[in-house]
Amino acid sequence: MKEQLKQISTNCYMLVNNNSGVEIHIYLNRSLFESFEEEESIQQLYNASLLPGVASPVVGMPDIHTGYGLPIGGVMATDYENGVVSAGAVGMDINCGVRLITTKIFMDEMDKNKLKKILDAISTRVPSGVGKSSAVKHLRKPPLEAIASEGAGFFIKMGYGWKEDLERIEDGGCIKGADASCVPTTAQNRSDQLGTIGGGNHFIEIGRVSQVFDGEIASEFGLHQGFLYVLIHTGSRGFGHQICTEFSRLMWDHAEKTGTRAPVKGLACAPIFSGDGQDYLKAMACAANYAFCNRQLITHFVREAFVEVLKKSETDIGLNILYDVAHNIAKKEKYGSKWLLVHRKGATRALPAGHDANPSIFYRTGHPAIIPGSMGTASYVVIGTPEIKKTFCSVNHGAGRVMSRKKARSKFTKEDLLEQVKNVVITSKNISTLLDEAPMAYKDIDEVVFTLVEAGLTKPVAKLKPMAVLKGEGEEA
Repeated sequence: MKEQLKQISTNCYMLVNNNSGVEIHIYLNRSLFESFEEEESIQQLYNASLLPGVASPVVGMPDIHTGYGLPIGGVMATDYENGVVSAGAVGMDINCGVRLITTKIFMDEMDKNKLKKILDAISTRVPSGVGKSSAVKHLRKPPLEAIASEGAGFFIKMGYGWKEDLERIEDGGCIKGADASCVPTTAQNRSDQLGTIGGGNHFIEIGRVSQVFDGEIASEFGLHQGFLYVLIHTGSRGFGHQICTEFSRLMWDHAEKTGTRAPVKGLACAPIFSGDGQDYLKAMACAANYAFCNRQLITHFVREAFVEVLKKSETDIGLNILYDVAHNIAKKEKYGSKWLLVHRKGATRALPAGHDANPSIFYRTGHPAIIPGSMGTASYVVIGTPEIKKTFCSVNHGAGRVMSRKKARSKFTKEDLLEQVKNVVITSKNISTLLDEAPMAYKDIDEVVFTLVEAGLTKPVAKLKPMAVLKGEGEEA
């Protein structure tokens, strides 16, 4: 289908679904377009454009690659009154997202030995790897009703964080409308993973601000060149995965009754105001709040680890949250005069300056969108421009894979991986288990980020370079 794509503006290619009239827009620069071989991901966007009530355009981000139903790096908006909700178009790891923490530590104050000690101190508190349960016993049976109604604020009241953290989390760390009673029993049985990062591409990273593009905004964000930061990338773990699995099956089984038969099972859907649709949205919100709680607990443990190793107070070290934003979510948002349900799967919201839905502290600048790369390259902080509404205020969520996990494991050796990550300190019981996360399995993060910059949709604020990484081992399931 690649040959059917026509360039319509800088770094934007279009395909029109003649059956529905819905446009499909994919953002790629010339280099990414020429090397693009993900024909299946274009077909997945096309399939999404066939769903009832889909708004034009369906969007592919520059990190697009094939996923389940909707591609990762896909954005699909549906009419809120007459459209559908699709569990697969949100994704398995509901509210997988990234939290960025700033510090007052200059890079020269840190060496590899200290970095390793901090990672070790974090890893004793934060289990990593597929299926791992919470290190703290009482977190293995979390109060799902309280998580649904209060989100991250519940654990902050228990001492896992600071009150001011909440104003720097999307939706204040609590999406409204969550209902734990809508969560399937099979998912409730997998709610023992709070305070863990899991596997796949999830991580905790310590690095330095390597480049500042906008000094005024970067300073306002607390991003100063040469100073350390911490990134936390994880989501709702097995809890969210099971919710997606159960509701995808339910929506598919009930498709004849609801009149919403999707072209593929991965896009199984239901009318937003049907029983299945409402139950899913309430369960999804519960999983999203669980993910906010997960990253909040990890933040607390990261702060403890820094204090333990550096023998300084949290005030002296900094460790302030800049922002925490989801990239697997469906949200009710208004565009023009229309309310839409925007599904973002492997895509990050980036509300521009002046947007009413911004947290008040980011109203003047627009809130930061945090885009992690691979563990050996770089990450970025960007903001959306007024033009970002063309993508329903969405940007890419990372670099995007160019190589499947299976292919990466067969292609790269332990020595290859160590060469690609160069001087980055990595904590892992067996580094050979991380071959599928080798930097060369991913697209060039610089090209991916600047695809949207050149298209006029985003503005770069700062570039971040990793120095030490605690990586999740194993493929998420």
